[in-house]
Amino acid sequence: MTVAVDMGTDPAGKPVPIDLEELLATRLLVQGNSGSGKSHLLRRLLERSARHVQQVVIDPEGDFVTLSAAYGHIVIDAVDHSEREVAKFAARAREHRASVVLSLEGLEAEGQMRCAAAFLSALFDAPREHWYPALVVVDEAQLFAPTTGGEVAEEVRRASLSAMTNLMCRGRKRGLAGVIATQRLAKLAKNVAAEASNFLMGRTFLDIDMARAADLLGMERRQAEQIRDLQRGTFLALGPAVSRRPVAVRIGAVETSARSGSPKLTPLPSGQVADIKDLLLAPVEEMLPLAMPPRPAPPPEEVMAAIERPAGPVATPALPQRSEEETDTIIADVLRAILSDDDAAQRPAAMLYQDFGVRCRMAGLSRPPLDLPGFTRRLSCARAGIFESPEAEWGDALQLAASLPDDMLGPFLLIARAARAGEPCPSDEEIARTYGTSSMGRVKRLVAYIESRELFVCRTDLSGRRSITLPHLGWTTEASEVAA
Repeated sequence: MTVAVDMGTDPAGKPVPIDLEELLATRLLVQGNSGSGKSHLLRRLLERSARHVQQVVIDPEGDFVTLSAAYGHIVIDAVDHSEREVAKFAARAREHRASVVLSLEGLEAEGQMRCAAAFLSALFDAPREHWYPALVVVDEAQLFAPTTGGEVAEEVRRASLSAMTNLMCRGRKRGLAGVIATQRLAKLAKNVAAEASNFLMGRTFLDIDMARAADLLGMERRQAEQIRDLQRGTFLALGPAVSRRPVAVRIGAVETSARSGSPKLTPLPSGQVADIKDLLLAPVEEMLPLAMPPRPAPPPEEVMAAIERPAGPVATPALPQRSEEETDTIIADVLRAILSDDDAAQRPAAMLYQDFGVRCRMAGLSRPPLDLPGFTRRLSCARAGIFESPEAEWGDALQLAASLPDDMLGPFLLIARAARAGEPCPSDEEIARTYGTSSMGRVKRLVAYIESRELFVCRTDLSGRRSITLPHLGWTTEASEVAA
C-alpha cells in the first residue's frame, strides 16, 4: 500500500508529498537553525501519517504531547518513571502497536540521554513477532547522538549514541524508521546522520553546517548560499521518498500546536518608574521560625550526670558476621531473586550489579561481597543454572572457559552442565536466554566461535538432532529432539 503524505507546496504551488512506505525503508534527516520550522515540519508529518502507521516520538521539550488529544498518542512523562519502567513501556508499545510520545521535559541532559537510550534500546530489542512498522521521531537529535561527550558521563554518551546508531543503521530490518531533527549537523554524530537517505534542509547560517547540508543535497559549495536565504517554514527536500532532485517545500498548516511557541512582542506594563521600583524593592518578609512546643526541663541530677559522662563516639550496631558458607548461600538466593525477574535476561550486568548490592544489604551483608567482575562471573554461572559457588565443582570447566569472553561463560556452562549430566543438548532458544539475546543468528555464531576454539565438537545427525561434546572433559550431551 502506497500512502502519500502531503507536506506542503513547491514554489509553483504544486503539492509535495512524501511516500510513507518509501520513508519507512529509507529514513529522514531534518536540519535547520532554531526558529527555522523543524518542529512544525515534524508535526505536519506526524499529523498527516498518524492514521496510517504507528508513531513513537522522543520529545525533549514536551512540544508534541498535544498530539494526544487529537490523535490518541499515549504520553509517557519520563520524570515520573525509572529507566526500567520506561524500557518496559517501550516493549509494550511495540507489542500493542500504540503511538506514544516520550516526554523528557523536566530532566537534565544526562537524564534525558539515559531515558532515551533505555527506550530506544527496548524498541530495538523487541521480539521478532513485534517488528511492526513504526516511525520513530527524535527531535533535537544532537542531544542524543553528540559528536563529543560534553558534560555527561562517558558511559551515558556511549549508551545514547549506541541506541541512536542502532535506530538509524539497523532499525529498518526491525520495522523502525528513524526520523531525526537537529539544529546543527556539525553537532550530530556523522555515523547517525549518514544513514538517512531523505533530507529536508532548512535555514542555517554557519558555513560548516551549510557545507555539510550542501554535500548531503548533492549541491556545489557555491550553491550552498541559498540555504542561508530560506524563509522560515521552507525546506530543501531530496530523497527517494520525496524527490530525486532538490526541491523547495513550503510546509503546510498543522491542526495542533505546541504548548510553547515563538516569543511575540507584547506591550510593556504602564506605570510610573517610582511605583515599579517600590514594587520590586519592597521589604522581603522574613520566615518566622516554627514554634516548637515547650519541653519539660530534665531533673537536675540527670543534667549533672550528662555533663560528667565522658564523651565518646556514637556506637553503631554492627551487622552480624557471616561465614563463607552463609555468605555464599545469600549470594545464591539473591541471584535467584534477580533472575526470577523476566526483564533480567535483557539487562546488562552493570545495571544488575546495583540491584545485587541493594539486595545483599537487605539480606544483612554490610557491603557487596563481590566486585563487578566477580558478580559478572557468578551471574553468568547463575544464568546457566549454577547458583552456588562454582569453583569447587566446576573448576575444570571454568578453567577451559577462561579463554572465552565473559559474556560467553553462561552459554558454555549451560552446555557443559547438560553434557556432564548426559542430558539433551540445550536448544538455541535456551542458549539465547542465557546469552541475553533474542537473535538465533547470534546463537549460531556463538556456538561456531566456541567450536573454533576447539572447546566444543558439534554433531548433527540426519534427523536434525544435535549433540555437543566437550573433548577436554570427555562430556557429551544427548542428542536434542530438534536443533533450532
